[in-house]
Amino acid sequence: MHLFPKIKHGDLPKVAELKIDQDMPDLPLKYEAYTRLHRLEKALAAAGITSAKSDARCLLGMALGQDMPVLPHEDIAPLNEVGEARLAVLLARRLAGEPISRIRGWREFWSLRFALSAATLDPRPDSETLIEAALGWAASTAVKNARQIGREVEHESRLTATAWRCLDLGTGSGCLLLSLLSELPQANGIGIDISPDALGTAAANANSLGLTDRAEFICHSFADDLGRLGMFDLILTNPPYIPTSDINNLAVDVKSFDPALALDGGVDGMASWQSLLPRLAAVLKTNGAAFVEIGQGQENMVAAEAKKVNLQLIDSYQDLAGITRCLQFSIKM
Repeated sequence: MHLFPKIKHGDLPKVAELKIDQDMPDLPLKYEAYTRLHRLEKALAAAGITSAKSDARCLLGMALGQDMPVLPHEDIAPLNEVGEARLAVLLARRLAGEPISRIRGWREFWSLRFALSAATLDPRPDSETLIEAALGWAASTAVKNARQIGREVEHESRLTATAWRCLDLGTGSGCLLLSLLSELPQANGIGIDISPDALGTAAANANSLGLTDRAEFICHSFADDLGRLGMFDLILTNPPYIPTSDINNLAVDVKSFDPALALDGGVDGMASWQSLLPRLAAVLKTNGAAFVEIGQGQENMVAAEAKKVNLQLIDSYQDLAGITRCLQFSIKM
């Protein structure tokens, strides 16, 4: 949608037509965005930003007051003084390392839009591995449960057949829980976090996605007793797991803009696991499943810690880069 409509001579009085023709003969009312995008892209690329092309399109769109990126072939109106100032500020923020998602205030995750705040982790595609794994488990378990009572479940009904109860430990923006609920229409869930600001963001996301009636958010630590919340079929968590000494080596858009509370896993990255796993095991149903996100190379350490609290490693899942990113646990019988 163009924010600045084209003006046709036939729509103006003759005097106005004459003024446009005589006073501004070389100023186009519209021009292709390519030239402006090219200059932005060069500035971003010179700063070593590998996503310069897509970032330039997003920045110009924001400067024009649009929600979507501007494409090179689009006709756009020249920026006025306010628009130029806005673009300069946006470009400076990106050159300083602030990611596009933080600048515009939202990130797409699981093809859904999630608002972000300073208190929430910026969700990344790696975390979608948990959703894929959890949905696979839900579908296969629904089929297995149906067969045990002598009936079949149609393929398209596998994710709608069961009213799963879900828990998200350290919910942040709510992206894990809400993405899961968007695919499981009979399910409901609880997301807990120790940050009231993060919980406010998660609740707002639930509202914008139409999931308020099935998602509840509670201020609570995953290191504390979870018994009052009841028992759960499905548990998801992406806790802080980065060793403290590794944080300074992270990309600027992570270490400078994601909350340290959501990143820092202590000296060896295991601090959260040691407090979280016993609480998780206490509220996971015996026939349920937990899906946890881990850091690179942490599989054996996390599995060993889980074994201490009677959790059995069932499977592991790789992210798009081929790194083991998600572990699946159940209660050992």
